[in-house]
Order: sequence, then C-alpha cells, then structure tokens
Amino acid sequence: MRLIHDMKDVEEGADYLAEICPRMAYAQSLTGPLPLRRKPDGFAELLSAIISQQVSVASAAAIWQRMQAAGLTGPEAVANASEEALREAGLSRQKIRYARALAEARLDYAALRDAPTQEVVATLTQVPGIGVWTAEIYAMFSLGHADVFAPGDLALQEAARLLYDLPERPKDRALRQMAEAWAPWRSVAARILWAYYRVAKDREGIR
Repeated sequence: MRLIHDMKDVEEGADYLAEICPRMAYAQSLTGPLPLRRKPDGFAELLSAIISQQVSVASAAAIWQRMQAAGLTGPEAVANASEEALREAGLSRQKIRYARALAEARLDYAALRDAPTQEVVATLTQVPGIGVWTAEIYAMFSLGHADVFAPGDLALQEAARLLYDLPERPKDRALRQMAEAWAPWRSVAARILWAYYRVAKDREGIR
C-alpha cells in the first residue's frame, strides 16, 4: 500500500495525474503547488472530527480549545467526564454520545496504520458518529493513504462538475466510479480538486 509521507509523494502523484488527464493538468496550472495536509492519527483527531460536524470552523475551533483546556482529549478523560463537563465544553447531547462511543470503542490506532483503506473505513464506521466521509478523510490525511477518495464531499463533487464540464454535480456513486481513473493516486486527485474548487469559486463568485 502506497503512503504519502512528504511533498515528494504529492508531487509524484500530481505529475502522474497531469500526464494521464489533461483536465488535471489544467487544474494544476491554476492551483500551483498542492498542500501536504498530513495530520496526526489517533483518538484526538477523530474526536476533533466529530466535534467539527455540522458546526462552523470557528465554532469547532472554540469547542476544541475548551476541550483541550479541560483536559478532555483522551479516551479515558472523555469516558470518565460528566455530561455537565462535556456540555460546558460545548458538546451537544448527541456529540456527547458520539464522543463517549469513540472512547469506549478502544480502537487499535496502531493497527489501523497498516490496515488497507477498506478495513480502516469498515472499522471506523462501526463507531456511532463516524460516517464513511470522516473515515475516508482520516485514511487520507491521518494515515497518509495515497489511493483513497471521499466522493461524498460536496466540494469534490462541485469541483469535478466544474473541471470536467458536467451537466450536474456527480453524486457519491458516480464520483466514486469517476475517481477510479485516478488510481493509484486518488488522494492526490482529491487535493487537486479541492485546490481547484477554491480557485474556481473565487473566479466565478460562488458562495
């Protein structure tokens, strides 16, 4: 299984995609160098992802700061915390349930580092509050999988529509099939599409 460790890996994937697809090459001509976007793995990263669901970036950052200040970023601390303490940090009742479920799941994060993408997604989505999108993003950025995609991402769907001049935004299944052409560098294709989406949004005044 190929992993993305540093910018050399991202550049290798970007060069490959530009070679096999003129539209990918065009997107890169507009976006410039792509970001590495590697993140840590483990409990705190998944807890942060759960906290970020359905709230603004600013709100998620504020809640996470309160969680850190209260020492509530580890599984034992979350499992033993009172509901009042978690609510004071900013978690809704539903997210308290999700946070505790993650703590109680006792995932083997070290084993996930060597697991194939399908196994990572299957394992993580057994935990309440973690959907396929979150699991795929975790595999992409926290584990560095080079050939994973997140077709449920609305920005990726819209970027694909714009870049490939599609009549409508491709849904999850259609974009997943479309992404097969970008193997074995689908996570780099995702980086290209996200970067292109930001450029296209600015150029077209999309909000």
